[in-house]
Amino acid sequence: MAKKLTKEDIELLNEPQIANVATVLPDGSPHVTPTWIDTDGEAVLFNTPKGNVKYRNLIRDPRVMISVVDKADPYRTLRVRGRVEFIEEGADAHIDKLAKKYLGVDTYPWRKPDSQRLIARVVLE
Repeated sequence: MAKKLTKEDIELLNEPQIANVATVLPDGSPHVTPTWIDTDGEAVLFNTPKGNVKYRNLIRDPRVMISVVDKADPYRTLRVRGRVEFIEEGADAHIDKLAKKYLGVDTYPWRKPDSQRLIARVVLE
């Protein structure tokens, strides 16, 4: 049975907290990146450009571990495991939503014209 996010988990994910997202490199070692995080109420979401290391790792092996520690209370945490499903539709709007949440700006400032964004939807296990 898949894990469900609690009300407290959703509250934490809706705040501008940085998550650590762990993926698996080709040699089996971990790759961890600090990442802006979001939720749709059922799954954990993050946004990534197509082609980077995190994306390549997840295409090869969709397993992921996410850890969030509240910057104001280090005992308020969330740790989830799951598998990533990539969503193309709405990914540019999603990175703009995250830029508003984390930076207070309407448009993601580091967008590259040749980069395709994807939403990584983490289905919890």
